[in-house]
Amino acid sequence: MSAVLLDNEAVQALLRPDHPKHRTVIATLDGMSTRARRRKDRTSRWVPTTVRVEAGWRRTDPAATPANRLHLRDHELDRTTADLAAALVAAHRVSPADAHLGATVATIASTAPMTGNATGGSSIVVLTSDPGDIDRVCPPGAARVIRI
Repeated sequence: MSAVLLDNEAVQALLRPDHPKHRTVIATLDGMSTRARRRKDRTSRWVPTTVRVEAGWRRTDPAATPANRLHLRDHELDRTTADLAAALVAAHRVSPADAHLGATVATIASTAPMTGNATGGSSIVVLTSDPGDIDRVCPPGAARVIRI
């Protein structure tokens, strides 16, 4: 199994077809799905709920229908994730959404059996416009960060 997580700008790009990075995010998600099918691997797609709030994604908004069809799952901010995210905010001075994303990577890495990708890297991928912040909040080696 592998996992893909999206940050705020990746979600904003999905929601707005006129966003300069819209096609890049769609193509990246499609390419990852195609590679996963070839490997007979399952890929889960996640958006931390704090990221969704920051991006302004209301799933009930008719304009969100194309993004809703991509089967992106919410990773909710439960007690454990909130504690870890709060520690990440304090340690790295990042936004709550970036901290929640890092806590989500840590949770997925610790609970789900993951398969490596063809390059031997992590099977958790984060699509982000700010790789520096994401690298700081994720456990070392837990995720491959792709700049969009």
